[in-house]
Amino acid sequence: MIKRVVVTGVGALTPIGNNAELFWQALLDGKSGAAPITKFDAGKFKTRFACELKNFNPIDFMDKSEARKYDLFTQYALVAVEEAVQHAQLNFDTLNRNRIGVIWGSGNGGIGTFQEQVTEFVKGDGIPRFNPFFIPKMILDIAAGVISIKYGLRGVNFATVSACATSNTAILEAFNHIRWGKADIIITGGSEAPINEVSVGGFNASRALSTFNENPQIASRPFDAYRDGFVMGEGAGALILESYESAIKRNAPILAEIVGGGMAADAYHLTGTHPEGEGAYLGMLEAMAEANIQASDIDYVNAHATSTPQGDISEMKAIERVFAGSSKLNVSATKSMTGHLLGAAGAVEAIACINAVQKNFIPPTINTTELDAAVSSAFDLTLEKAQQKNVYYAMSNTFGFGGHIATAIFKKYEE
Repeated sequence: MIKRVVVTGVGALTPIGNNAELFWQALLDGKSGAAPITKFDAGKFKTRFACELKNFNPIDFMDKSEARKYDLFTQYALVAVEEAVQHAQLNFDTLNRNRIGVIWGSGNGGIGTFQEQVTEFVKGDGIPRFNPFFIPKMILDIAAGVISIKYGLRGVNFATVSACATSNTAILEAFNHIRWGKADIIITGGSEAPINEVSVGGFNASRALSTFNENPQIASRPFDAYRDGFVMGEGAGALILESYESAIKRNAPILAEIVGGGMAADAYHLTGTHPEGEGAYLGMLEAMAEANIQASDIDYVNAHATSTPQGDISEMKAIERVFAGSSKLNVSATKSMTGHLLGAAGAVEAIACINAVQKNFIPPTINTTELDAAVSSAFDLTLEKAQQKNVYYAMSNTFGFGGHIATAIFKKYEE
């Protein structure tokens, strides 16, 4: 029997708020997280700004000796997950740990650790002196493993990677495992720590990043006629997914229900999206088919909308195909505030959707002052100001290099 899956806890560590509540409030306030890079000297780079975490110190959350064993992306994961665990009121001592799993994603894993270790080797005397934690700090799956070790969880455990669709892919895998009866509870989401010379330089080389150094706060401007690329962000988003039966049995707080997911591929280009948004179209259709709803049922789409010239238009073309005639639809691009958290983007945007259906507010798209002529005006892009609206179904889109597509649908919880 296919089980219902609900969300019982969330945790967020983002450039506009270091917990889920602060993150949501900053979204409603239209706050930008972009600023000059402080993590390294970016003076010679084409892009010299990003959406960094503010006032984050891992020692506030874990022992120094523990923090030394983990790359930033794992540290971020542990912080967001602990918040989600507390939010969900999970007491693992009273639960079957064999039925609780972790499915966690990251697009780049420990790329900062990799850069650091290789740089030290190249600058050295040729004798290989590597940190004994080099490999476990770097590999993509380690965050999922560390989370399970911390809480003693022995259920399904693995990592997903599908570039910028990564954490939505993780969420949908967790959703499926619970629906199939293979787990009662799964901790899921994603984390990313890409603000370093290697990542910024690499994305600059592929011409993906905005270079609007004169005014970083307005550089992420989805759908704007003068957008010139995405703004890199960092952080983590965590969700506790749980079978309805498990949540009711332990009297857990139920925030929303996840009812459908769609995964597809553009099958088109290494880094570029299909000009007509073919994969996005298929992903959205599959998600709605699984949820057994029509396009007219969706109240809000949190668009992938990274602020790239090609990507924003291809997604909007797909949305136009799916939602033609649906005049009630709100669309917004929260990356205009958080920047693009790469493999963690889907998780933090899922939290935005969960809040939208729970609290009946649509977060805005900021910085879009002159709408691109190719962007449809048929939908409400929720420009500049949050809107109060009864949101019953919310859809979250994510797309990644390689043509990966992952779309999730969240529903207002009803018994």
